[in-house]
Amino acid sequence: MVAQERKSKRSTLSDVVTREYTIHLHRHIHGRGFKERAPQAIKAIKAFTKLHMGTVDVRVDPKLNEAIWGHGVRNVPRRMRLRLARKRNDEEEAKEKLYTYVSYVPVTGFKGLETQVVEE
Repeated sequence: MVAQERKSKRSTLSDVVTREYTIHLHRHIHGRGFKERAPQAIKAIKAFTKLHMGTVDVRVDPKLNEAIWGHGVRNVPRRMRLRLARKRNDEEEAKEKLYTYVSYVPVTGFKGLETQVVEE
């Protein structure tokens, strides 16, 4: 028998990284009632973050919340540029070892923007 090579598992604690994404919110809130649009946008951002960063604990920056709710509950921006920062949770009684902090990045246009790893 051939010995199987074991892949070394990466430590998730060393995976502290910050990335910038552009999220298309319009497709997540299209067809929703007017009073559900901004709350659904927040839920869509949290789901997007959980999927792409792999953390259950997602924290939203107040500036991002203001940007979503800036034109009311009905008029949510179609696209947004977000900075997702996966960080260590230093609290002693924390259930999760990592959390993701989501913040808003203002841009003039979305043409040509791709996902970028940000060095902090």
